Amino acid sequence: MPTSFNDLHAAKTLKERISAFTPPLDFRLFGSRARGDADEFSDMDIFMEFETVDRELKMKVKDVAWEMTLETGIIVTTLLFSRYEIEESPLRSSPIVRVIMEEGVQV
Repeated sequence: MPTSFNDLHAAKTLKERISAFTPPLDFRLFGSRARGDADEFSDMDIFMEFETVDRELKMKVKDVAWEMTLETGIIVTTLLFSRYEIEESPLRSSPIVRVIMEEGVQV
């Protein structure tokens, strides 16, 4: 089953709100909501890649994700990575990053 319209709409809204202060290089919905097998209790997993990631950015993203959680009733879980981490560090070979790149829905 494909990603639901509501899930994709919520992910796009989240991306727009985050892009207002720092546009991500990559933004993907992954996990059960991307696969289309989510249930009413499933969270929304979001992968984001930025040029750089610092504490301030993490806090801003966390605040926006919390606002989306309150608005939608779906817990929004975010994973933030820097371009360096995705392209140069050992993290690029991690199973979670591989799965996100293969199965994640680009928003």
